[in-house]
Amino acid sequence: QVQLVESGGGLVQAGGSLRLSCAASGSIFSINVMAWSRQAPGQQREQIATISSGGSTNYADSVKDRFTISRDNAKNTMYLQMNSLKPEDTAVYYCNADLWLADGRQTFYRAWGQGTQVTVSS
Repeated sequence: QVQLVESGGGLVQAGGSLRLSCAASGSIFSINVMAWSRQAPGQQREQIATISSGGSTNYADSVKDRFTISRDNAKNTMYLQMNSLKPEDTAVYYCNADLWLADGRQTFYRAWGQGTQVTVSS
């Protein structure tokens, strides 16, 4: 019914930048909060940034002042601009969206993307 597709991951040197995208599609009535999380090998998934439908943002201390979350509500797409990347940013990055389905009942649903790998070399 609903798909979130991340893109933009890859290999970058320390100090470099990447921009991730997360596109939502399917039977969506509206999207509330969207977020980025990441999971490094052997570690728990960590939420790093959130953005409300109105554009309010929050960041984890580990990425504050380096990463910027944004969204285009008309396109149901969210972005993560990652600057000054460090080797410790290496992880699989996931997006998720809290949304209401266009199913006639506006069922509340949390969708997750499949993840995109970000590798930062030293």
